[in-house]
Amino acid sequence: MLPVLIAACSKAKQPPPRVVPVIAEAADRKDMPLQVKAIGNVEAYNTVSVKSQVNGEISEVFFLEGQDVRKGRLLFRIDPRPFEAALRQAESALARDRAQALNADAESQRYATLSSKGFVSKQEYDRVRTNADALNAVVQADEAAVENARLQLEYTAIMSPIDGRTGAITVQKGNVVKANDLPLVTINQITPIYVTFSAPEQDLTNIKRFQASGNLHVEASISQDVVRPVAGRLTFIDNKVNTQTGTILLKATFPNQDHTLWPGQFVEVLLTLTTERNRTVIPTPAVQTGQQGQFVFVVKDDKTVEMRPVTVARTVDRWAVIEKGVQPGEIVVTDGQLRLVPGAKVEIKNETAKQGPATETQSTQSKAPTRTGEKQ
Repeated sequence: MLPVLIAACSKAKQPPPRVVPVIAEAADRKDMPLQVKAIGNVEAYNTVSVKSQVNGEISEVFFLEGQDVRKGRLLFRIDPRPFEAALRQAESALARDRAQALNADAESQRYATLSSKGFVSKQEYDRVRTNADALNAVVQADEAAVENARLQLEYTAIMSPIDGRTGAITVQKGNVVKANDLPLVTINQITPIYVTFSAPEQDLTNIKRFQASGNLHVEASISQDVVRPVAGRLTFIDNKVNTQTGTILLKATFPNQDHTLWPGQFVEVLLTLTTERNRTVIPTPAVQTGQQGQFVFVVKDDKTVEMRPVTVARTVDRWAVIEKGVQPGEIVVTDGQLRLVPGAKVEIKNETAKQGPATETQSTQSKAPTRTGEKQ
């Protein structure tokens, strides 16, 4: 009889099963984008190192460092006086030789008439004609010299070859420069602008397939920047895979009208290939990793939990796209998993919080008549 009483007392003293408070959320169906994430580098759409094409002294600088310039804008002026003098000298030589050539042509025509009548020998006529031809050749050389002198004079005005933003000026007024020597300034075209990035070669098939059906949308965002991501499109896929890294080089073009992107920056790149319809998703914190792989705790109707393995296709923002393991509508635990074991009883705190104010109001209303009656 005594053992029975002891067993009954021990059962009576056992505490009730512990209820674990958790945060939970229902699995859902959503349209989820298929994306490729990468770190990219911003590159200028076009870069030109401006050099002098003639030797001379810088007489004027017509812009400031970091200034936006248009194509054809005058940047530097090299002292034109030596080139103007060379041009005048070439033009004078041309005028002299042209006059001599005209006289030689007239003399050649006269000797042609005299030779036809037998008044001069054919040898004499050939000498005069050869002299006229030689002077005409000299005139052609003089014309080329004048054209070259005029071109050298034009080179003293150094223009911007592209629209862009200037960098640091390496020479100032009064410096003597040499032809095709060091760059005077570098101009970067940043509107539009490129962002280069690499994607795993496993994604190459999908990238080519979806690009064939239309332009692929690309977003670039600066890390820790509150500015909205900049939108662009994929414009280049390299013609080979890098065998050392197993990646393919891609390039996106951005309008960059507000100059958000700057050459040399590192940005976070998001390439959207397509949007998949009606995919099963759960919050990313619900997915746990164990020795057997990834799993979630599913809350059953009796408020106990079941540990269930899942296959995660990918994550997008705060959502994990589930291939198998969870069905839409099932409740999964998103916080408090460390205290859970299969079969544990749970209390969904966020569900209680929503019902709490209504319950409290109802309780207050039910007690109010009693207190009024007591006062009466």
